[in-house]
Amino acid sequence: MSTVLFYILGFTALAATLMCITRRNPVHAVIYLVNAFFALALLFYLLGAPLVAAWEVIIYAGAIMVLFLFIIMMLELAPMHTPAGPGWKRWGPVAALSLILLCCTILMVAVDTGSSQSVPFFYVSPRVFGTVLFKKYPLAVQVVSFQLLFAAVGAYYVGRSERLADREDKS
Repeated sequence: MSTVLFYILGFTALAATLMCITRRNPVHAVIYLVNAFFALALLFYLLGAPLVAAWEVIIYAGAIMVLFLFIIMMLELAPMHTPAGPGWKRWGPVAALSLILLCCTILMVAVDTGSSQSVPFFYVSPRVFGTVLFKKYPLAVQVVSFQLLFAAVGAYYVGRSERLADREDKS
């Protein structure tokens, strides 16, 4: 059962990623990317890394995607036209991928593939991981946090300079 779930989740992550990079609407692309992150989180959980799965959902599918949506809305990136045709063409693929993820999640909870195995020898608790990360690599943590800060400031500056140029042209 684990092998079948692995391949289904792998296909779902690939399909969602392909849909993400082929969408013209940036908000739709972010939704597909969130779907891909959830599929990856389920893959990590299936492979015995529940902490990494939780981080995938909390950090990537949560915080980073909110940051992406904020930047998209701040830069006012929107498609110029709405695609013609029925609405199911727009929401059908994401609904299908989400349904696959929901079914896989229910199967993983119902079957509990990890219960037959003991705790692996490489398992590390979140406390031990945090202690090692912040005591042994504090400089790396600070560098990454500054990179995120610079990216946010840069996005603000890019969005702000376009608005100022538009105001100067109108006056």
